[in-house]
Amino acid sequence: MNWLKSRSLESFLTAKLIILSLPAVILLALTGHYAQLHWQWIIVAEFVLLLFIAWSIAAIKYRVLRSYTRAGLHLDAIKQEDYNQFAKASFPQGKVKDFHQQLNQLSDHLLAQKARYDQHVYLVYQLIGQLNSPVIVFNTKSQLTFANDAFGQLYQQPWQTFRHASAQSLGLEFDGQHWQFSQTTKTKWQIKHSTFIENGDHHQLLVFIDIEPALRANQLKAWQQIIRVLGHEIRNSLTPVSSMAESLADKSLIEKDKKLLEIIAERCQHLQTFVDRYSIVSKQTNLNRQDIHIDDLVDSLKNLFSSLSITLEKSIDTLWADIYLFEQVLINLIQNAQEANSTNVQLNFSAHQQHFIIEVIDDGHGFANLDNLFVPLYTTKIDGQGIGLSFCKNIIEQHQGVIELLNNEDQAGVTVMIILPSKDLANA
Repeated sequence: MNWLKSRSLESFLTAKLIILSLPAVILLALTGHYAQLHWQWIIVAEFVLLLFIAWSIAAIKYRVLRSYTRAGLHLDAIKQEDYNQFAKASFPQGKVKDFHQQLNQLSDHLLAQKARYDQHVYLVYQLIGQLNSPVIVFNTKSQLTFANDAFGQLYQQPWQTFRHASAQSLGLEFDGQHWQFSQTTKTKWQIKHSTFIENGDHHQLLVFIDIEPALRANQLKAWQQIIRVLGHEIRNSLTPVSSMAESLADKSLIEKDKKLLEIIAERCQHLQTFVDRYSIVSKQTNLNRQDIHIDDLVDSLKNLFSSLSITLEKSIDTLWADIYLFEQVLINLIQNAQEANSTNVQLNFSAHQQHFIIEVIDDGHGFANLDNLFVPLYTTKIDGQGIGLSFCKNIIEQHQGVIELLNNEDQAGVTVMIILPSKDLANA
């Protein structure tokens, strides 16, 4: 009796309808026998009856299964995220109608959810576009599908030029747990990643975090602590030594001893000034930003460095900065150029998007080694103290800017580039 245990609705309907038809077949045969009909007529009648039964079974199965077929088409549309197609119920009343009604309600619910999700995804992409940190989106094939404008910090080109580029061609690789650069040329970036689903596909979201400011902040804190400790100890020792040397010099009757004591007091004062100067390397300053007129600023610099030929090229008339501190930065840079035997210094002022770009170009002997130039106490000069460029970097970073230094390739000298935010960007 295993044939009665149906494993599908189709076989179940066929078996049950056949069982229900058997009494009719038997009844027809008995009726023909008792009516003493010829056996050929009985066979013809039985054949006609079986054809009718087969047609009836097929019609019933078709009508019943059509409801499931239409429901299946509706579910396929839902699977394809097409929530606007609705299957018409085979029966206008009853359970089949209720079932299709529930499918329609499910479509409406999923459509509303998808609309909310699409809105959230749109807002996420809008937010990504506003971030200052580079953000990259890869699809399931690890191909670039979206990035923000900060992408240019990594590859110096708009992300659209790399659309559908593979992660490998961008110099990125995934080790199963973390994303990283395949080469160590961009060690300043730390990569955070997560996955999200869009249109049923998994995407990789990569956020690039510039760790250089954090390293710079830690470095400044370390130097600040060193300078504070050294300054405290040196001041505590210099003050009594200087006082005693001055007292002994006043009381001394021997001219030679008196001069030696005066030299000791003078060197103590010099060392005190030296310590005070180094304390500004990591000092946080309250900025008083204002519109600086470039012509007035450059005229002031020309008066200070009359022995140098200072030329100006500009496409803007003003920039937004603390005039006293920014002027001091330019003084330090021009002073460095003068000490590097420069005879000409060119100042370029321009604007790009929401940033000011300032270039200081000299024709001196340049630097043999560009490493560590912005590190406090580091200097390449024989009589240098190593605070000029550190001071410049500190002031520019307090302006939320960037300062870079490189030797000129096609000519002697150095180019210092400073990038400062515009007034609107700085106040944002």
